This record gives sequence, structure tokens and C-alpha cells, in this order.
Amino acid sequence: PVAGAVPSAPVAAAAGASASAEKLTSPGKLLDGVDVFIFDCDGVIWRGDSLIDGIPNVLDKLREAGKTLFFVTNNSTKSRAGYKSKFTSLGLDVKPEEIFSSSFAAAAYLEQTKFKDSGKRVYVIGEKGIGEELDLIGIDWFGAEADKDTEAPMRPGGKVEHDANVGAVIVGFDRFINYYKLQYAQLCLNKNPGCQFIATNLDRVTHLTDAQEWAGNGTMVGAVRGCTGMEPNVVGKPAPLMIDYIAEKFGINDRSRICMVGDRLDTDIAFGKNNGLKTCLTLSGVTSEPELLDQVPRKAGTEGIQPDFYVDTINDFIAGQSSGSPPMAPAAAASKAEIAEAEKQAKLLTWAYETAVAKGMPQAAMMKSKADQAVAALQALKAQKDMAMR
Repeated sequence: PVAGAVPSAPVAAAAGASASAEKLTSPGKLLDGVDVFIFDCDGVIWRGDSLIDGIPNVLDKLREAGKTLFFVTNNSTKSRAGYKSKFTSLGLDVKPEEIFSSSFAAAAYLEQTKFKDSGKRVYVIGEKGIGEELDLIGIDWFGAEADKDTEAPMRPGGKVEHDANVGAVIVGFDRFINYYKLQYAQLCLNKNPGCQFIATNLDRVTHLTDAQEWAGNGTMVGAVRGCTGMEPNVVGKPAPLMIDYIAEKFGINDRSRICMVGDRLDTDIAFGKNNGLKTCLTLSGVTSEPELLDQVPRKAGTEGIQPDFYVDTINDFIAGQSSGSPPMAPAAAASKAEIAEAEKQAKLLTWAYETAVAKGMPQAAMMKSKADQAVAALQALKAQKDMAMR
């Protein structure tokens, strides 16, 4: 494999074992040595379509302290543009260039390996995010959501005809997975010489809602692996493709001052460890404290992987003030900058609520609550300033 993809088998082992993780009780112990934070999204920033409490404040305070933020998700259902829309709908002001997804990583891998020059096509198991990223680099693809209702002709003499010109099969998370898609993928991989098996990630579970964990892309990849006997090239975390891209594009030379923050040991923490980053696990997602501390058996593939630090949620990053960083909260009356930021947040959340209502989105009620809270916070800051001026 080249261009940052890695075979699936040795991923977890590569992270190796380290000393026991330290629970972060003094934020400065981490923040003073970090210039760049890379955040996973599912289980760190949100669960499903619900924002984790306190996140907007954390991100604002980190930016005020001069930290650079990126968001790197293994979820391939959306493109970078799609994730920008999700951040906005949740009231988070994140720039498009700060967002990286495994759908982007799959397209970047094909672009770096000059797949387009082969004249081959790509068959996609996954959702629209992968196709949107492939469209941006002009690669011919098909499948994905277009095949969600297609049935395999399992009758006497029935067979699925496949395109002999498919040169790669990309497997990403697919809520519409079916037997036809699996059959089409195995035909391409088993019958077409040199056809590549590319996986966006191997996540065992994911957060489709905030109520429970759901079977992740490892389910889809495992099915294709099982019927082909092939190991995929993995382009999402913990493969180095996205960190290599970020470091080169933004001129980041000292990776020891980058911290990867995530909720998964075998993807997020392994990603950081394998690529020379500091690491911090948050317990707001799939990994429990007893599992991290080896008080209960580890899930297969996570054995020996330890973060440098761990926190309950990333709210712990601003529980105090780091010794060498700028003050992370003013002690006096509300400043003009605070009020301006509060006005911005109130307008953003109100717009997000109105958009959710207009589109009939199920999270409209949640967005109204957040918008009301932002407006109330703005009014409180203005009242605080008025009191200070008397």
C-alpha cells in the first residue's frame, strides 16, 4: 500500500504498549505542550445528532488560547461539505478547511495513486459522502445509495452481472447495505485482476443516535473480507494519510505539539501513537474507564494501546488555566469581545433553528432550546456590563 493507506491487520499492534494513562486533572499539563488539537467527532463533539454539553464553550476557549483546531472523522457518510453543514446545524462555527473525513481520505488516496489515469471505475458500498468527494476529483463511480433497493436475482439461473472495468471497491459505512451490494463487490474483487479493496475505516460501532451504539463500518468491511479473503487498505484513522495531509498543507513540522483527541483506542489513540502525536482519550464515547484501566477485558485489537491522558469529556480541558497560556476566561465584567461573540453565537444558533424548522429536521426542538439559551446568555452579559458601568 502507498500514499498513507495501511493494511488492516497490523494497525493496532503498531501502536504498541505504553505506561498507564494519566487522568488529566491540571489542564495546563496538556495544553502548555500543545499548539494543535485534532478532534474526532462522533463521541467527542457529538453523539448522533446531539451535541455533547459544553462543547461550544470548550472550542471557543481553546481558540482564545491560540490553539489551532482540526476535526477528523472516520465516518464516511458525509463529505467535508456535508460535515460543514452538520457543524453549522449544531451551532458550531467551524471552517471548511478544518474538517477532514474518511470519505475525503478515500478520494485523496485514489488521487495520490493516480487511479484516474488507469481509466478504471470505482464501485462504492457506502453513502453519498464518498461519491461527493470522488466527484470533486473527477473519478467515475457508481453504486452506493443508487443500489439500496436493488435485489440480487436469487432464482434458478439468476446471477449478478458486474463491470469488468471496476478497478477499486470502496467500503464505507452504509445504512442501506444489502446482499446485492455484497455480491457486486465480491465479483469485482474476485474476478477483476488487480481490483483494489479500500476501506474508509474499521470502526466496530458508531453513534447514529445518542441512545445507544450501532454496528459500525467494521461490519461492512468484515462481510467483504469474508467473501474475498482479501485484507483492505484502510485510509481513515489510524492510517497516516490524513495527518500527513494536514501537516504538509498547514506546514506543521513538530508533531509532538499536536494532540489527537478521541474516544476509540484502536483508531484515534492508535492514530496518534503511530504518527508521533500526543494523545488524549475522552470517556464520552465508546471506551469506558474500566476498560481503559484494564479492570475489565479489552476489546480485541485495543490491547496495550494507552493514551497519554484521558478525560471524562473535553470540558476538562478548560477546568482550570494553564500556566503558560493566555487567560481562558475573564474575571471582570463582560467585555465587548465577549458580547460580540455571544451575539454571533445567538445569531448562528437562531439561524440553525430556523433552518431546522424550514427543513422539517427532527432536531428543531433541540436547536430552539440552544438558541433560547444563547439569547439568554447574551442578555445576561449585556446586563452584567450595564451593572459594571453604574
